[in-house]
Amino acid sequence: MENNNKKGWLYLIPAIVFLGIFMVYPLIDVLIYSLEEGFNFASGESYGVGFYNFSYALHDTYFLQAVKNTFILVLITVPVSTGLALLISAGLASIKPLKELFQTIYFLPYVTNTLAVGLVFMILFKKTPYSDGMVNVLIQAFGGSSVDFIDGTYAAKMFVLCLYTVWVVLPFKVLILTSALASVKQDYYNAAKVDGTSKARIFFRITLPMISPTVFYLVITGFIGAFKAYSDAVALFGTDLNAAGMNTMVGYIYDMLYGDSGGYPSFASAAAIILFSIILTITCINLLVSKKHVHY
Repeated sequence: MENNNKKGWLYLIPAIVFLGIFMVYPLIDVLIYSLEEGFNFASGESYGVGFYNFSYALHDTYFLQAVKNTFILVLITVPVSTGLALLISAGLASIKPLKELFQTIYFLPYVTNTLAVGLVFMILFKKTPYSDGMVNVLIQAFGGSSVDFIDGTYAAKMFVLCLYTVWVVLPFKVLILTSALASVKQDYYNAAKVDGTSKARIFFRITLPMISPTVFYLVITGFIGAFKAYSDAVALFGTDLNAAGMNTMVGYIYDMLYGDSGGYPSFASAAAIILFSIILTITCINLLVSKKHVHY
């Protein structure tokens, strides 16, 4: 038994070393940067240690706007994309003809470059001197008025960003949920049909509880992924997200490091620690909720 334990630790050493170098050390380094006040990037010196960097970030208008945008994006896209993926997966599981073809079609956006998809969305929604965009053409065809989704109001821009994010993450969730639905034993459904149970009751009493671990996994990863959103906004609104009012927390961190206002690793580190704390807190809350609603 002792030899087996030694072998187990021996096999874990490469993973432990990898995690220590690329995850634990950077996290500690970022935490140190976030506490260094007046850090000079060129000389590598600071004049003190404290929480000024956190105070600066929490009072920065651009950071507060980024936090607002990120939370709106998370609260809308995670439940919407998960719910739609669940409906689509249930529909795909119930059909027989061309099932594999439809699964492939739904998965295509996931293997397409994010910026390429964003460019297509921008062309569909953006108003130009020559065209109002295909979406506005459809709106006008039904009697509506033209809307500037890319350079217009905040609500219009947030709508496009949420729609784009849902479109990008939906294929992966459909793939995972389709696999989860296929793993549910047919015996449960046969027994329910013998009892005359309705389809809705079968779904909520059999299907959903059986795939609840997968749904929970998608919700957790969805929250983490949405909080780390950045390329989605860049694809639609360009690199100057602060001017567009559509920056995200990750975008703010990048700007503090490399953007026009860059060269401030301490401010960026403080914002990164705040983002890490938010993600960790929400993940822990989800883990607590899952104990009552997830059936393993």
